[in-house]
Amino acid sequence: MPHNPTWPRPRALTEALLRRWPLPHPGDDADKEARGHVLVVAGSHEMPGAALLAAIAALRAGAGKLTVAAPERVAQGLALAIPEARVMGLAETRAGGFAARDCDRLGPLSDQVSAVVLGPGMLDEARSVAFVRTMLPLFRRSTVVLDAYAMSAAVGAAFDQPVVMTPHAGEMAHLTGASKDAVLADPLAAARAGAQRWGACVALKGSTTCIAQPDGCSLRFAGGTPGLATSGSGDTLAGLIGGLAARGAPPLHATAWGVLLHARAGSALARDQGTLGYLARELSAQVPALIHALGPRATPRRHAGPK
Repeated sequence: MPHNPTWPRPRALTEALLRRWPLPHPGDDADKEARGHVLVVAGSHEMPGAALLAAIAALRAGAGKLTVAAPERVAQGLALAIPEARVMGLAETRAGGFAARDCDRLGPLSDQVSAVVLGPGMLDEARSVAFVRTMLPLFRRSTVVLDAYAMSAAVGAAFDQPVVMTPHAGEMAHLTGASKDAVLADPLAAARAGAQRWGACVALKGSTTCIAQPDGCSLRFAGGTPGLATSGSGDTLAGLIGGLAARGAPPLHATAWGVLLHARAGSALARDQGTLGYLARELSAQVPALIHALGPRATPRRHAGPK
C-alpha cells in the first residue's frame, strides 16, 4: 500500500476523544424532525435482515425519523418488523438487486433526508452500482454511508459529496485490486489510500479498525471483541453511522462514534453472554445507554442536512 510521509500520525480512538466531539443534541423540547431523518436503502430477498439491522441501529443511534427502501418482495415484511418506519418497495432486477429506473421514486425525499445508508444486504453487484450512481446525485446534501455492494460505485472518479465507506479487508481488496494479505499487512495505509482515492471517510473494519479522511488524518481503534465478527454486525455498524450523521455529526465524527459504540455494545454483550455467540440484532439495544454514559449531551446542533 502506498505511504505518504506527510500524513500525520493516527490518533487513538478513545472515549476521551469522543467527549471532545460531542454529538449534536436538538434540545429537550425539540421534535423528531430536529433529530434528523435517515433513509436506509438496503436488503434483498436473500438478506432482508440486513435492512432490518441497519434501520433499527439508525433509530437506536438517535435519529428522529426513518424511511426504509427495500426490494418489493420483502418490503411488506419489513414494514411489519419495523413499525416505526415508512417502508417503500422498489423494483428489482432479475438477480434481486435494485433497479436504477426506480431511483426517481426516492428523489422527493432528498429535501428531507439528512443521511442515507446504502448497500447492506444488496444483491446483483453490477446493477447495484448503476443504482447507486444514479441515486447519489439526488442526495448531494446528505451524508451517504456506503456498505457492501454499494461501495463498488467508488471505482472510478472520487466522490464530490459527503460519503462514508465501511469495507472489511476482503471488500477493500476487491475495491482496490490489492490482495487481502496486503490490506491486512498495513490496514492504516490501505484506509488512507482509499480515502484519498475516493474522497471519502473510510472505516476499514477489522480486529484493529482504521478510519481515514482524504487529507490523511486518521484514527486507530483496537477495542473490538471477537464476537463482533458475526453475520449482520457490519449492517448494524452502517446503520449506527447513518443515524449519528442524521443527528448532525460530521462524517468523521459519526464514523468514530459508530465504531466505538459498536465495539462497546459488543463488550457489554460479551460480559453478559460470553465472548462468542451473541447476535448482531442484540447490539443496537445497548447503544442509547452507551451514548448517555459518554455525555455530555447538551451541545448546539450542527447542520444535519436538508429537512
